[in-house]
Amino acid sequence: MAMGAARKANVRLPPEVNRIIYVRNLPYKITSEELYDIFGKYGAIRQIRVGTTTETKGTAFVVYEDIFDAKNACDHLQGFNVCNRYLVVLYYQPNKMFKKVDQGKKQEELEKVKEKYGV
Repeated sequence: MAMGAARKANVRLPPEVNRIIYVRNLPYKITSEELYDIFGKYGAIRQIRVGTTTETKGTAFVVYEDIFDAKNACDHLQGFNVCNRYLVVLYYQPNKMFKKVDQGKKQEELEKVKEKYGV
């Protein structure tokens, strides 16, 4: 146990590594329990959120207790085959995710202004 803690203390992780993992390309009918079985092998999980709306179906967020467990899961499960679908496993990066949403909102606002002024 102490050996593992000492090993983890000396490792420097890249800045994008996070305790939260974003998973895409999941089968639509996968359950949280099945995700716990798949991702639980790599460490203690704090929370799993599976997408339920039409925009978020096939995606999930997996939150690990430890950042090293999340890194291990991300490294091993990238491209893992589940029901003939290959998983896309990424670290959650809120900056990049919200930029896409903000871009869509900006485009909508631009269209409204163009329509308002007849441009």
